[in-house]
Amino acid sequence: MGVSDEYLSSLFSRYKSKGILVDTNLLLLYFVGNYDPRRILSFERTRSRAFTIEEFILLAHIFAFFDRRVTTPNILTEVSNLSGKLRDDEKSAYFSVFERQTSFLDEEYTPSASICSLKHFKGFGLTDSGIIDLVRDKYLVLSDDAPLVGYLQNVGIDAVNFNHIRFLGWNS
Repeated sequence: MGVSDEYLSSLFSRYKSKGILVDTNLLLLYFVGNYDPRRILSFERTRSRAFTIEEFILLAHIFAFFDRRVTTPNILTEVSNLSGKLRDDEKSAYFSVFERQTSFLDEEYTPSASICSLKHFKGFGLTDSGIIDLVRDKYLVLSDDAPLVGYLQNVGIDAVNFNHIRFLGWNS
């Protein structure tokens, strides 16, 4: 399902003070872009997702719009693990950026045993199930994971697929 400028503006305004939860791939894009925007084009994970420097800038503007940027330990762990694929000579500087950026995030924890007991756990795994459990009526979800966004929307949770925003020209 595509989205319109009006729909996104309304949704963003509704969640401005509540907050936004950004999923793993987008948070990785944000961290890599803050480390070195040019690295987005050559780092395997961001390159394979066809992310651009302009999309990093768009994501940074989205982050700045919201009063709260929410994450989970599972999302941060995934981002950290994916970041470990950077060259050894980059890791120290990159993880300094990672450390600084995490201070701007509100981290919410749900015990893994609770997440694993959820009905959707076997279909979505730990990180995405934790997102599903956390966000209802609390936060807007921004992800590039179409199955996750589709599921969230189908169960009445506000979520936006970043891939739809990419094509609206918001990054122009």
